[in-house]
Amino acid sequence: MKHTIEVLKVEECISSEYIKPKSMYYLHNSIEKRWDIVDTHNSVAILLYHKTLDSFVFVKQFRPSIYIKNQDGFTYELCAGIVDKDKSLIEIAKEEVLEETGYDVPLEKLEKISSFYTAVGFAGGRQTLYYAVLDDSMKVSDGGGIEDENIEVIYLKREETLEFMFDERIATTSGLMFALMWYFRTYEK
Repeated sequence: MKHTIEVLKVEECISSEYIKPKSMYYLHNSIEKRWDIVDTHNSVAILLYHKTLDSFVFVKQFRPSIYIKNQDGFTYELCAGIVDKDKSLIEIAKEEVLEETGYDVPLEKLEKISSFYTAVGFAGGRQTLYYAVLDDSMKVSDGGGIEDENIEVIYLKREETLEFMFDERIATTSGLMFALMWYFRTYEK
């Protein structure tokens, strides 16, 4: 998929429905300190494995913050989304899988792996990680996200995964790395 990116400008974020920059003042061992933080939504992420294709299903999408660092900006990630709806975490996970990848996974097929904090140096959002095994019967659309998300669905063969994980030229996320380590520890003993 061909993408053309042109940065128009970068400016201070005054208002956002997704993040709220704050400064926290506190005493630590009687020493007054200040730390800048970003109040963010919690999130869900889902490791997807397509049994018939013997492949993991990831999403590839443009991330402006990564573009500023590497002039490419495309990351390989787990299917994921923020917790900003009045639904359970597992229902949000199911909805994100459908929107981003086009697979309609029954709730009972989503297995909770764990939850952990992300971006702890400045944000500290809690991410809940799920796992699901896919098959062709669950495919109901092309996916790609909603509105203008422009998400590309990626299939990575299981035997290529370890090489992929440690290829530093590929922009991946810590959640993806953690989920794959969990998978190989759990299923490839």
